[in-house]
Amino acid sequence: MKKIELLAPAGNMESLKVAILAGCDAVYIGGYGYSARSYADNFSNEELIQAIEYAHLYDVKIYVAVNTLIYDDEVESFMNYIDFLHKNNVDAIIIQDLGMFDLIHKTYPNLEIHASTQAHIHNLSGVEFCKQLGFRRVVLARETPIDLIKSIRDKVDIDLEVFCHGALCVSFSGQCLMSSLIGGRSGNRGKCAGTCRLPYDLVEIENSKQKILNKDKYLLSMKDLNSLEYIGDLIDAGITSLKIEGRMKRPEYIYLVVSIYRQAIDNYYKYGKTLIMDKDILELKKIYNRDFTKGFLFNEENCKIVNQFRPNHQGIKIGKVIKKDHNFVSIKLSDNLKQGDGIRIVNRSGDVGLQLNYIYKDKKLVSEAYSGDIVSIKLNENVELNDTVLKTTDILQLDRINNLLKEKRRVKIKGYFEAKIGSKFKFRLNDGRNTIEVVSDILTENAKTNPMTKESIEKQLKKLGNTIYEIDDLELNIDDNIFISIKDLNELRRKAIEELNSKRKYIIDYVKKQYDIELPDFKRENRIDYLINTKVQYEKIKNKNINNIFIQNNALYNILKEDNRVVKKIPRVNYDYENYDKKILVGELGSLNFYRNNEVYTDFSFNVTNSYTVAFLHSLGVKMVTLSYELTDEQIKNLIDIYKERYHKNPNLELIIYGKEELMVSKFNLLKMYKKNGSNFYLKDRYNKLYNILEDNNLMYIYNYKARNNVDKINDYFAMGINNVRINLLNEENVII
Repeated sequence: MKKIELLAPAGNMESLKVAILAGCDAVYIGGYGYSARSYADNFSNEELIQAIEYAHLYDVKIYVAVNTLIYDDEVESFMNYIDFLHKNNVDAIIIQDLGMFDLIHKTYPNLEIHASTQAHIHNLSGVEFCKQLGFRRVVLARETPIDLIKSIRDKVDIDLEVFCHGALCVSFSGQCLMSSLIGGRSGNRGKCAGTCRLPYDLVEIENSKQKILNKDKYLLSMKDLNSLEYIGDLIDAGITSLKIEGRMKRPEYIYLVVSIYRQAIDNYYKYGKTLIMDKDILELKKIYNRDFTKGFLFNEENCKIVNQFRPNHQGIKIGKVIKKDHNFVSIKLSDNLKQGDGIRIVNRSGDVGLQLNYIYKDKKLVSEAYSGDIVSIKLNENVELNDTVLKTTDILQLDRINNLLKEKRRVKIKGYFEAKIGSKFKFRLNDGRNTIEVVSDILTENAKTNPMTKESIEKQLKKLGNTIYEIDDLELNIDDNIFISIKDLNELRRKAIEELNSKRKYIIDYVKKQYDIELPDFKRENRIDYLINTKVQYEKIKNKNINNIFIQNNALYNILKEDNRVVKKIPRVNYDYENYDKKILVGELGSLNFYRNNEVYTDFSFNVTNSYTVAFLHSLGVKMVTLSYELTDEQIKNLIDIYKERYHKNPNLELIIYGKEELMVSKFNLLKMYKKNGSNFYLKDRYNKLYNILEDNNLMYIYNYKARNNVDKINDYFAMGINNVRINLLNEENVII
């Protein structure tokens, strides 16, 4: 069985080198554009070339994330970037945008493409479809449980990548519009503002009165994933790659997390056990945690996957406040504390964080204190008795890691040296995969005075200090009484290392082909669709000139399905598919695959932002494509104009012009956590805006506080080339058009 890959994050060159030193097998990085972590330092083109060469010397693969949605006016520069990556031997790229996948796959058939977790692949049908389309790897949704992963592994021969450690999104990745539609910073464009980490209240509204149900404020803030104790289960499940989140984390964090997971993986293969100890978990907590969870990956309980008390680093608890006297605070320690440590004092009203430059014990300045001690620190901010004190930076831990970072990861190689009098001497190196041999330009001579000894030859050949190599086995086959100059021996060694480096910096065959696609031509029409949730809404629109009536609720659909305008809306999170013989509105790739023999429409959740994605979906048989909420009117017009110009065909597009947008869908369910049900529950933000929360099939849907309303632009959209406009009714009873 092939050993599982340990995949590390890197936000810059320093972090990449640290990840490799810690023992990763592959690193995922981003450039200055098109990456879903645009706030990381990221890599310039020159740094990318250096990163690929450096990693390949260590037999470490480089995957570049280009997993944002692309607009039409960006495609040319985007493809130039892809061309640059391919020419410079990147091992794979990570993609969300389906149109860009199709364009890249057809243009660069030798370039390996991975489906990003942003692509929302969470079921067997979706993975099967990715395999058919030409993806080489699927990064599964973080919500995918281990038993389902095992089942997928048994049925589909494709690389499966799973997140094992780090930050979790509360929404299914790629399915969150909260940051984009509320704050104007799109997560699908790499600029997530972390809106889910902000404070909210859970409000129940009855008879126009609001009742707050929560005590803690950070209702949607997920704990950090920690799968360290389950490494064996992940390996046994047949997963290809374990991915650590953290491209925005500091190098010390990356080194510690990667090295601990490296040790656990190696121990499991060697001993059948990870041999993880409490101290390993403690080290991980010190470096960064929001509390740990085993995640939906290992079926964590709903209430244990969020930390509603605080959204930030929790560190470890080291004491509590026992006295406040003028500008000094006294703390009773339950763990050690050292000058230079960072602490946070937390209470219901807020946090106070500081770095400890001065610690007093018994009114004397000390550099260190221990569990059981009472220490005082100077502090002007207001804190209260019994407030919890957390250590958020452990200076000893950082010093220890930084000392380890001074080391160099060595590649162990085997050598063979032969020197026979009257023949050219030669040097052979083998790294376990590559064998190279270099031969001198001169002959081996008889020594006139001082012959070379085996010891002196071995010492000279093993002088590899400035390289990444270490010779751990050197065979010498030499005649007695020979002479070779130190200069010639060094030159031979230099050539051998240079040639081995060249072999290890492998070349991926660059092939570029012409993009081509077969498309239908749709006639121009002006039609109106509705999405409804209640029988009352149906009664008010049933006599109108409507093209489609979309319904997700099964009970309502079964009541109204005899109306031939009624179309089943398949949920965008789905694990079990029912057969329908009518038209279908789908929200994810697995559904598109399963219902591809139906007349299929795709919903807004396909995140269609460019003409290539429209074309790709039409080429797969999709009859109508709903555009993304994230497009401006100018971008919509540009998309349609470019589509017509490139393909000389008309697309069949739908645009949602009215309704409260679904901001996210989550496997975490606030209503279930608070043991509530119904439609009168809302998130209330700091500005008193109310966001509907609805539950369907144990999933939580959160809707925007206000309805999108572009009804007055309906004729403009038809003039642009939109064939279908849609009205989404959530709980409205008034007919919009």
